Amino acid sequence: MNTNILVVDDDIHIRKLIRLYLENSQFTVTEACDGREALKLLAEKQIDLAIVDVMMPHVDGIELTEDIKSFMSIPILMVTAKGESKDKVKGFTAGTDDYLVKPFDPVELVLRVKALLKRYNVSSEKRVKLGSVVIDVEGLLVHSNNHTLYLKKKECELLFVLAGSPGKIYTRTQLIEKIWGYDYEGDERTVDVHIKRLREQLSLFPELTITTVRGLGYRLEELSS
Repeated sequence: MNTNILVVDDDIHIRKLIRLYLENSQFTVTEACDGREALKLLAEKQIDLAIVDVMMPHVDGIELTEDIKSFMSIPILMVTAKGESKDKVKGFTAGTDDYLVKPFDPVELVLRVKALLKRYNVSSEKRVKLGSVVIDVEGLLVHSNNHTLYLKKKECELLFVLAGSPGKIYTRTQLIEKIWGYDYEGDERTVDVHIKRLREQLSLFPELTITTVRGLGYRLEELSS
């Protein structure tokens, strides 16, 4: 099955350059000149990843990213002329998975696209089952025979990663890279905040325990019932 990449940029020359390199790497490319057209295409076509420019008319890249992430789970690579940290933070807060500043090396862009697709494909299996507990990352829920718990997106993704390898220790850096993207410039303590909230909510499922490994990170332990 072909991988279809949506390229959203109001600069036709940038779109053509990205298309050239992506098609040379055997990707299918769909183009949109602004966020409004992109949303229309997303409703009509199967899109596997979006490359989104920030500065666009009608619907800008930040708003478009928020819109996409609100109704579908595809990786987004944000491309922008702005390189300041505050703009990167805006992008990651909106939900982008990676960030590239213009002028960029098209070869690097292709490599980042492949890395994002690989990261998402690793979790293309959308459910993890531990004993009687199922973690459904697409439905953003955890359920067992007795309880159903709905989680926020990042909380569910974090639990999904930990549950994918019970007993494995993940450092904060590894969790940031897997869930927020390796260019994330926020505080690593955001992981601690999400872990704290998860622990409180997982009281419904005593067989799942997230433990802190001092000086290393976190792991999920599956306790026998």
